[in-house]
Amino acid sequence: MKKLEICALASGSNGNCYYIGNETEALLVDAGLSARQLQVRLAAKNINPSKIKAVLITHEHSDHCRGARVLGKRLGIPVYLTKKTFLAMRKAVQPETPRWFEPNMEFQLGEFAVFPFTKQHDAADACSFRISYAGKHIGVMTDIGEACERVKAEFARCHAVFLESNYDEDMLMNGPYPYYLKQRVSSAVGHLSNEQACQLLKDYAGEQLQTIFLSHLSGENNTPEKAFAVFRPYTNNYTIELTFRHGATEVFAV
Repeated sequence: MKKLEICALASGSNGNCYYIGNETEALLVDAGLSARQLQVRLAAKNINPSKIKAVLITHEHSDHCRGARVLGKRLGIPVYLTKKTFLAMRKAVQPETPRWFEPNMEFQLGEFAVFPFTKQHDAADACSFRISYAGKHIGVMTDIGEACERVKAEFARCHAVFLESNYDEDMLMNGPYPYYLKQRVSSAVGHLSNEQACQLLKDYAGEQLQTIFLSHLSGENNTPEKAFAVFRPYTNNYTIELTFRHGATEVFAV
């Protein structure tokens, strides 16, 4: 049976990069790592970088795209993004040979079907992704202020999801952030809290869903323990995994 292998190489406000591959080809979603760190983390998981055929960029915030130019050149692969995202990026990190995609229009990349879909986040043209291969669907759904109908529909299709679980509501409101930043994080164009992410799981998980990766955890307004505790009641039904700011998860087969 054909299978997908998936891994969060980095997840958090200091850098994001997600690996989705089969036996011969792979894609990266986001390029928030340096080329050196990417190579170190791929090697640690015995992933051959020559399998990687493209990088997909969700939006222009630096923790998602700071490595876009260098990774594209170092690996000799195209970087896919929207024109609006490209224009909103700092020129120093803009890929030299960008490839465009249109939000909400599926396209083929090698053996993978890629569906970029719009989401609510304070960026120029932010997209999440559903990546499909051999009947399996993987979602990368982070940096979401509020789960819109498109996010709900795509979540319901997935076998595994890298799902934002950014902040604990009490930690955010009682923490050191200034008021305007607390409002931005918790707004409809900010990030999903642990409780909001879990509600999405409760309401929209499809029967085929196997694994949830709790992703993009805040270093200031969350802890792995608090995030996992919210999802603990669902560990009998799903595999619930944490992602890390300074290291990769294990590689999981789907």
